[in-house]
Amino acid sequence: MTKKWLLSLAVAGSIAVLTACGGAPSDGGASPAASAEASAGAEGQAQMPEPDLKDIPDVVAEVNGTKITKDKFTAAYEGQFQQMAMQSQMTGQEVDQAALKKQTAEAMVGTQLLIQEADHRGIKAAQKDVDAELEKMAKSNDFKTVDELMAAIKKQGMDENEVNAEMQTQVKVNKLIAEETGDTKPSEKELKAAYDQAKQQQEAMGEQSGQKAEVPSMEEMRPNLEQQVKAQKETEATQALVTDLRKKADVKIHV
Repeated sequence: MTKKWLLSLAVAGSIAVLTACGGAPSDGGASPAASAEASAGAEGQAQMPEPDLKDIPDVVAEVNGTKITKDKFTAAYEGQFQQMAMQSQMTGQEVDQAALKKQTAEAMVGTQLLIQEADHRGIKAAQKDVDAELEKMAKSNDFKTVDELMAAIKKQGMDENEVNAEMQTQVKVNKLIAEETGDTKPSEKELKAAYDQAKQQQEAMGEQSGQKAEVPSMEEMRPNLEQQVKAQKETEATQALVTDLRKKADVKIHV
């Protein structure tokens, strides 16, 4: 880890949702830390391209008077760029950085609208929820304990108060999304549709590789299918809310 990646990770969930117009990875996307680890361990691959950070203004966007600064944009953009660069190595398609910058800025505007709406509704973040979010972050970034995570973050110049503030924001956004989504328990019909789609995709990939795909049964895939359907419902509810909030917001984007 070489960046203040917490700034992008703190609202990574909502950014991932809001940049999902091209299709989000089924696992929710790799974190910047995990992506860096994966790229470092990839042997024989071409050198990773570098993000173009020239001419980024000090204020990237303004949302109802709240400024999205260059530092926060850079942290989020580098995380998004790293994932796209890894995909480009597999597909051979060059990353369109101008388009990715606009997409990242739009996603950050959406995230800021969610934060403002959570505050408007008076949504609070209990410390136990913040602690749970830190546990999740530590685990997803291969730290054995939250203390190890905090030590790594401290080395990057962030103190405990900053970390707690970022995590409180994450918790409030999560609660807002849950409030908007409502009941996410999938029906059998929804699970069957998700299974059929996954089965078709795996069979198509098998045909492309010249090998017959061995598709697990629906029961074997049930936990993953339930998570997938739940995530889809959250994505749809979040995007609908952001679209509505954006219509009434004063937004200026400078990239």
